[in-house]
Amino acid sequence: MKIKVLLFFALLPLLLVGQSKPVAQHSTPAAKKVLIVVSSYGKKEGKLRPGFEFDEYSQAYLIFKANGLDIDVASPKGGPAEADKFNRNKPYNKALLEDKVAIVKLQETLPTARVNPSLYSAIYVVGGKGAMFDLPYDPSLQELISAVYKKPDGVIAAVCHGPAAFVNVQLEDGSYLIANRKITGFCNEEEDKFGKTWKAEFPFLLEDKLKARGAQYERNAAMLPQLTRDGKLITGQNPFSTTVLAEELVRALGVEPVSRTLYPDERSINLVDKYLKGSRSWAEEELQKNHGAYDLDLIAAYGYYALIKGDGSKESIRSALSVIELVKPWVFNENMDYEMARGYLKLENKEKAKSILQQVVTKAPTFTKAKKLLEEIN
Repeated sequence: MKIKVLLFFALLPLLLVGQSKPVAQHSTPAAKKVLIVVSSYGKKEGKLRPGFEFDEYSQAYLIFKANGLDIDVASPKGGPAEADKFNRNKPYNKALLEDKVAIVKLQETLPTARVNPSLYSAIYVVGGKGAMFDLPYDPSLQELISAVYKKPDGVIAAVCHGPAAFVNVQLEDGSYLIANRKITGFCNEEEDKFGKTWKAEFPFLLEDKLKARGAQYERNAAMLPQLTRDGKLITGQNPFSTTVLAEELVRALGVEPVSRTLYPDERSINLVDKYLKGSRSWAEEELQKNHGAYDLDLIAAYGYYALIKGDGSKESIRSALSVIELVKPWVFNENMDYEMARGYLKLENKEKAKSILQQVVTKAPTFTKAKKLLEEIN
């Protein structure tokens, strides 16, 4: 994807000791500054390589901007940074793509070797698979993270695969920054279910490495939001943790985040999380009254993937089916319904399986797998 650059800012050189010249993309002395860090690894031509997660950039950027923070963007190599494939129609991505300044900052990222840490109150590291390949091995980034963290009011934060940037950061006494600290990040289960394309090429699994460095790893269920804060260290488990992390970073800088309307996908995953943690009646009633405010396909997809990628236990199957049933009155997909029927058969509920298959055959008469399974159980 080629994004036409509509606006250019001259980089402002800042003198440091020695020959290197740190630079800043923008400077507003009255505002607290946050440095967003993205991977430089992404490449879409030649040998494909994963990049950064655009959703995790756009959602956080918009929250930082709305709360008056001054934002710079850096990467290990500097210059244009390549995102992984993303949905341009998501409301936060659409808003970000219309923000000329935010796009220029991605096209003209600062090289980490030329960033002056004294300018920043916080660092936020964006995830994405690319973060696993270059961020842990960038000595300049390690120095930036350490320098900001050592400030009395300095905050460091990362989401999804972003905490990979922390695993090799050491303090002055030689100990690892994350040792004995509460932390989260993309878990092994999420890698197994959603990251198989690049998992074999990773230099390490993030959850394993965080634990190996002595961190106290925390997690939620796969692809449900998890925010972990340990003092000045703030981390989020996966992309659905981005907004709560960004607002917690704002809060850590002494600013109460402005109120906002939750995005439909954010609202939907929060509902699934509450539902699975016991608020079942509330979730059912909420969808009956306000289902138009939710991304019903996302809720269905969560249940579907939990069904086909779960551990196969009856408890797992029952839980996944119950999530799908939440939105079944408004969502139809023959493949999902077929797997639902198979799930109910595993629960020995033959009548429910037959009922679902009969509906599939009626709505999608050319879907032969459903016909065959219905014949087998009749």
